[in-house]
Formats: sequence, structure tokens, C-alpha cells
Amino acid sequence: MAKYLTLDDFKVKNKTVLVRVDFNSEIDPETKKVTSDVRIKAHAETTIKELVEKGAKTVILAHQGRKGDPDYTPLKEHAAILAKILRLPVKYVDDVYGEKAKTAIKALKSGEILVLENVRSFDGETKSGTPEQHAKTELVQNLAPLADLFVNDAFAAAHRGHVSMVGFTAVLPSAAGRIMERELKSLSRALEKPEKPCVYVMGGAKADDSLEISKYVLSNGIADYVVVGGVTSQLFLAAKGVDLGRKNMDFLAKKELTGLIPGIKELMQKYPSNVVVPVDVALDVNGKRKEISVAELPTEYSIFDIGAKTVENYAGLIRKAKSIVVSGPMGVYENKEFNYGTKKVFEAIAGSKAFSLAGGGNTIAAIQEYGLSGKVSYISTAGGALIEFLMGKKLPGVVALETAVKKKAV
Repeated sequence: MAKYLTLDDFKVKNKTVLVRVDFNSEIDPETKKVTSDVRIKAHAETTIKELVEKGAKTVILAHQGRKGDPDYTPLKEHAAILAKILRLPVKYVDDVYGEKAKTAIKALKSGEILVLENVRSFDGETKSGTPEQHAKTELVQNLAPLADLFVNDAFAAAHRGHVSMVGFTAVLPSAAGRIMERELKSLSRALEKPEKPCVYVMGGAKADDSLEISKYVLSNGIADYVVVGGVTSQLFLAAKGVDLGRKNMDFLAKKELTGLIPGIKELMQKYPSNVVVPVDVALDVNGKRKEISVAELPTEYSIFDIGAKTVENYAGLIRKAKSIVVSGPMGVYENKEFNYGTKKVFEAIAGSKAFSLAGGGNTIAAIQEYGLSGKVSYISTAGGALIEFLMGKKLPGVVALETAVKKKAV
């Protein structure tokens, strides 16, 4: 039996389908307008389009920001954007589970779409709990009796045990939407039984996440090599005993990252041939790039990128790899003086015949900037959920779907 059910397991014609999507978008803090439709478009062109074409009565649950935050807004504009993408009428109601919402749901006809109000307007939404606990909430108690099927398509929020993410799975037949299904299949390919050799490219500034992911994939024999760049690589060099210079060490201390050094040192001692660090770096010398070998450190200048020899080392491992996961740039890629490492390593990944998976905001931005989007096997739009998945953690939204299989087997 499959770990979770999908839309393939259900007939949805004339059925009321409650779909939890991730419409959480970038919002202009002044105008409160949506500035990116990437996530709305992803759900529209897959799960929602399929439900409409199959004649379902589609009811959409989504969140935007959190109460009190600048990006917390109603979903009226999101509904209008969805209508524009689908070129279909989309209904919207400024209510989540009250009489207005229930009346609108009951009035839906086959093939119609209704967007409910921001689910986080329900104060209990963001509390973590089990499906059984959340099934007793007002949200689930009011909406579940009106639905025939619950579809969770919000992988990006799957690391949250929130009411709308898990509560309906305890009382309704439940399935993974196409985005959820696609994310899980691609991530599993990189994490469960990746083709070998498998290389993890860990860059950026989130060194704590990089350390936890590295520990998990090395200790479980998932990755053959972990190569590091960005701020993460500076910490790995420091853990190796390299003196980076006062300016760079002060920067790491200011970011409260130096506490990670003992853990990194332990990891490198345990897997000395599996963790690959830079052999040269690029310095910011009055706004200009200057490369020096690691042996020439310490320096009075800031380290802003990996060097050309390091790029060649990393590219060599990437060329031999059959599975690659990349999260984070190799340096300050926004500055053209220091985008060499990121550009060349990402081009090596794009040029590889290996299955490649990329994730993280800066990673995606760099891939798009270099025109490599179509050359990476899979790009995950998830943030925290992706990181936790790569750390081997169980995601409440996914566990709820897996548990629902046992309860509602088809």
C-alpha cells in the first residue's frame, strides 16, 4: 500500500473537495499587494486545474502571513490572481467557517472554485496538535461535514502541525495534491535511496541547518560528499583550525555562529574524507575580488566567495555524481565581483546528467538569474519544510496523510 493517497485514488466529479494550498506570497509592505504569484500559479496549474477539469466543487483553504505581521492580508487578491491564471471565475468569501462560508460552499456547482478567507483569521489555526485534537476545533467541525474529500497540497507548510494542515485527515478521506506529491517524490529520490555517488552542496548563511543536514546525510550513508560554501564554509574552515582573521571571526561571532564550531569539528573528524572545504577564497579588497589560498590566511579583509581552485574541486565531484542536492550560494552572489563561485558551481550542477534537487530562496534566485531553471531536475519552493525533510525529521502534514491511508484505505 502507498504511503499516502493521491488524486488518482478518488473520483471527484460533483464532490466537494477541501484543498489546503500554500498561497503565502511576497507582499508589498506599503500597498499590501501581492508581488509574486509563483506559489499561486504552481497550485493553479496542477491540483486546482485538475479538480476543475474533473468536475469537483473546489473549496480552497490558504494562509497569508501571520496576525500582527506586515504580510498578513485577506485572500481577496489571491482569489483574483487565481482567476486570472486559470481564466475562470473564482468565488471569494471573507469568512472561513461561519454562515457566509458554509452558504457559499453549499451553493457551489460542479467545476466551480471558492476561496475562503485567510485561514489564520481563525485564532486557533497556528496551534500545533494531533489530527485528533484538531478535529475537535471549530474550523474542522464546521467545514468537514460539508466536504467529501480533503486534499493537502501545501508541502511548504507541512512542517507545521496546524489545524488546517492535519485536522481534516482525522475525519475525512484525505489525499496529497499534485504539488505535495511532486515534492515528496523528488525529495525522497534525493534522500531515501539516492543514486551514488551523491553530493550535497551546502552554502549560504544558515550554517546551523547545513550542519544538521550534513550530520544526517553522512551518518545515514545518504551522501558520499558534502561540499561547503558561503558563510557555512568559513565555519568549517575555522573548525579545521584555520585562522580566518579577526574581521571574519568577528562577523561569525556577531551572527552567533561560532557556537557551531565544536559540532562541525566533530563531524569533520568523524568523516574526514567526506566533508570537502575550500582550498582558496575570494576577498573583498576595497570592492574588488582578490583570491588567496587558504594557506595564506589569516586576512584583514572579508571573505566573500570561494576561489577558482575550490570551484574546480567541487565541479569535479559534481561531474562524477549521480545525485546532487544544493542549498545555498557559494558566496555573495548578488555582487558580480563575487558571484563566480556560485555561478560556476551551479552551472556544473546544471550541466550534470545527475538527478539534481535545489531549494531555498537564494538558491532559486541565483538559478533563475543564471538562466539554469530548466537544467536542474527539481526546484523545491519550500523553505522550512524542505530543510526539516533533509534533516530526516517527520513533517506533521505528511505524517497525517500517511496515517489517513490506514484509516481511509481505498
